Amino acid sequence: MAGKDYYKILGVSKSASQEEIKKAYRKMAMKYHPDQNKGDKAAEERFKEINEAYAVLSNPEKKKNYDMFGAEGFQNRYSQEDIFKGFDFASILREFGFGGGAARGGSPFSQFFGGMGGSGQQHYYSNGAPFGSFSGSSRGHGHAQDIKGSDLVYDLNLTLEEVAQTTEKVISYQVNGHQEMVSLKVPAGIVDGQKLRLKGKGSPSPYGGSPGDLYIKINIKEHPLFRREEDDLYSKHEIKFSEAVLGTEIEIPTIDQKRLKLKIPPGTQNNAKFRLKSYGLPSAKGNGKGDAYAEISIEVPRQLNKKQKALIKSLAEAGL
Repeated sequence: MAGKDYYKILGVSKSASQEEIKKAYRKMAMKYHPDQNKGDKAAEERFKEINEAYAVLSNPEKKKNYDMFGAEGFQNRYSQEDIFKGFDFASILREFGFGGGAARGGSPFSQFFGGMGGSGQQHYYSNGAPFGSFSGSSRGHGHAQDIKGSDLVYDLNLTLEEVAQTTEKVISYQVNGHQEMVSLKVPAGIVDGQKLRLKGKGSPSPYGGSPGDLYIKINIKEHPLFRREEDDLYSKHEIKFSEAVLGTEIEIPTIDQKRLKLKIPPGTQNNAKFRLKSYGLPSAKGNGKGDAYAEISIEVPRQLNKKQKALIKSLAEAGL
């Protein structure tokens, strides 16, 4: 999924100064503020994007990483929680003339953002960007019961063998200090970084609204043999020089624990690839399976005994 162009969202160049970024943010935030666009969902979404862009570009470290990794790379590394961590919500309120007073014993934003934090494999982030729960006025005229609870993110580690088939998992996570357990099916062929949504399994709303969602973020472990490229799998196999010249037969393991015999024809060159049709990973889209590829490298001995040296010399004399 392509990342967001924060510079384009704020209408500034990459060389813009912090003062220029702040000025552009103020101008656009006032234009798209919910108070100025009551009932306009498009303006509300635009307002969310503007705040997200400013949260990144106004922070030197986040801006540096955004410029370094690019929009998509940044989105893969930073969750919503990470993006808005340290963002001074009270000062944003003052920018719009709403004061910095607390609401219900906490920040004015606490009614829009559930508890942030978490550690280990479980992460918390609010539902959307700042002001994401506004539905008209930000002066406290919205309906508290419409405010959704916080979403949660759980990092689930999988092996490539588990990705090769539909996998059932039971996970344990905490919600407001209580241990919860949920079972889920992870579809075969799922990709690294993909998120599965379990609706209503997040934090409850403190104001009587619907609970947040639980997102299962997939992390696929590096495999000692196979390299994944979309639905295809690649593995490296070394053969001797004589085997490359004369031909041979080798065994190729597959991700589903089979062992296939592969004929290596005479005259095989270094870095040759042999395709094993439909022995890759299942397609997450349900379009069959990918292929497996055996990548052949030819072993060149570092040391030879006298007999081997004599044979190689005779080969050289024969034009080989």
